[in-house]
Amino acid sequence: MVNATNSDTARMTMDATDQTFYRDVLERSHERPVVVDFWADWCGPCKALAPVLEREVAAREGIELVKVDVDANRALAEHYAIRSIPALKAFRNGQVVAELTGAQSPQVVGSFLDGLLGPPADERLRDELRERGGFDDVVAALESGELETALSLLLERAQAAGGEDRDEIRRYMLGLFDHLGQDHPLSLAYRRRLAAVLY
Repeated sequence: MVNATNSDTARMTMDATDQTFYRDVLERSHERPVVVDFWADWCGPCKALAPVLEREVAAREGIELVKVDVDANRALAEHYAIRSIPALKAFRNGQVVAELTGAQSPQVVGSFLDGLLGPPADERLRDELRERGGFDDVVAALESGELETALSLLLERAQAAGGEDRDEIRRYMLGLFDHLGQDHPLSLAYRRRLAAVLY
């Protein structure tokens, strides 16, 4: 089912189900960012967020909005660990790359969406490391798509670094976790290892 929003640009908001989610969200997210609004009809904050979200998405080219009714699609809500709604999850390349929960202001929603429109985090990090210098091995790993190698090399540097250098390496690794998605096995494994190094 497809519902037209009230925006002047006549953007379309799609309703995904347990059966259509793979096609409507995961496959589509390889072409452009897809924001999924997990909501329910009885949820007041969901109804408050919906027009804000639709307006902010309509104001930006290149982002798609998909709505999932958590009552009608319990398997999806369970799979994505939806504990409170409204819950926004942004997908790129089949992975959750950003999340936002609760009714939010247009400014917060706009900032959330703007973060999806730039180059992916691994490209931004690669460019930043190339400019900084001294991280040629990490840059090479990122260029080859070897994210685990890049994380491993950054973790080694974090172990040897101190102070501001360690904080900077931590920031690089957090950017890769965001790129992979917070629930990705590499994010989970290396977040634990990084915490052990830092604390």
